[in-house]
Amino acid sequence: MKYSAEAFGCGAELSVEKEGLRIGGRFLDFADFLKIRPINHRVYVDLLGGETVEISMLGFSYDGFLEELCDCYSKRGMEALFVEEQPVMRCEGEYRMADEQGRGIIVLLSDAVCILPMTSRAVRIPLCFTREIRLDGYLLQITMLSGAAYTVGRMGYDTMPFAERAQKAADLTKKKRAAALSKLKPVPPFTRCGLFRTEQPELYWTAAFGKGCCAVELYTDDDAATYLYRFDEPEEEFLRNVDEAMEAMGVHREIIYLTDEQLGEKPLYRMSVMRSEAVRYLRSKSCGRLIHNATHEQRLKEFLGS
Repeated sequence: MKYSAEAFGCGAELSVEKEGLRIGGRFLDFADFLKIRPINHRVYVDLLGGETVEISMLGFSYDGFLEELCDCYSKRGMEALFVEEQPVMRCEGEYRMADEQGRGIIVLLSDAVCILPMTSRAVRIPLCFTREIRLDGYLLQITMLSGAAYTVGRMGYDTMPFAERAQKAADLTKKKRAAALSKLKPVPPFTRCGLFRTEQPELYWTAAFGKGCCAVELYTDDDAATYLYRFDEPEEEFLRNVDEAMEAMGVHREIIYLTDEQLGEKPLYRMSVMRSEAVRYLRSKSCGRLIHNATHEQRLKEFLGS
């Protein structure tokens, strides 16, 4: 739908599209949104570069425009989190995570909880890595194995059903994941195995370690390659971050090895990297990849120091 409003100091025609907002001849990609702020029948869009776009004079179209903008932004956020399954529940409620809190859309999936605020902080919380999910009054406390904590709740009558379904989904996801991992047998020098998404047990990865280095082999439908990393932290800490990053990106492995310049040309991937601390961590440790060819085995041994 098209809207008539005022933006950039003059009248303009607006249209909300799947990937962003078009104002006259200018297109604002959702990847560049920092925050959407509705104030006194004006909509302010804060951009990552520091610019703020003020949209006013929407008249009776204000509510419809804001609803469509927020809905499309949330859907694009779900794409950036690589959500493929249908939601179990979708509610509006309060959230708290790290240094941000507010109200937004809370989505329960079969293997995750997604928080979709009107900021660039959308997050997908994988249930397989939860330590505890506890309902405290009207708030659901989610504690991760890493120690990270999230709070969602105050969803009205949906709060209790959401909590019960999230707890059951977490238990089922962990059982499915453990069963799938028990069937994987790494081949030396690879010693550890992991899954991408729990619902796709046929897609997995294995890891081989040397001193301060790790080689990860991805088993997906694409051509095979071995990804190389160097790290200074304890091996188990690095492996936990790899586990979280692989689960976050699913099979979209190019998100790890693309340069910052190449990433800049892929708005959806830029959104994905911004929304996953684990993916940013793994990108920071990347030091190349080995294509499977005649020299692969020898180069892998040299990298691992064996």
